[in-house]
Amino acid sequence: MKIGSAFPSSYLKADDLNGHRVTVVIDSVEMESLGEDQRPVAYFQGKQKGLVLNKTNSNMITEIAGTDETDEWHGVKIVLYSTKTDFQGKRVPCIRVDYAPQAASNGRPAGPRDGVAPATDDGDPMPF
Repeated sequence: MKIGSAFPSSYLKADDLNGHRVTVVIDSVEMESLGEDQRPVAYFQGKQKGLVLNKTNSNMITEIAGTDETDEWHGVKIVLYSTKTDFQGKRVPCIRVDYAPQAASNGRPAGPRDGVAPATDDGDPMPF
């Protein structure tokens, strides 16, 4: 048993992606209390767990959606993938957002960015 399964989270973690690039469609964005903070959380069609948004991912979704109005993000298709970032002096897993291949309508070539493997769209349900 992985110890993480003993303490399930309501929110998406990098490990939930199992190393895959996953295409999802935004259903809604809700403000939620996380400890003493209020943070936006993106929920996806057909998925239970939401993604707590940070500034980096919020900015990327804004770019993809063409608007910073979260009410207009419903139906926007994005790709989620895991990588690492520096946090408090350590390299830690994180989730990042990318364009879905068919979402690139701004003149940028469709497809994965920065040499990352293509998104999975094979119908294999991710367990989140």
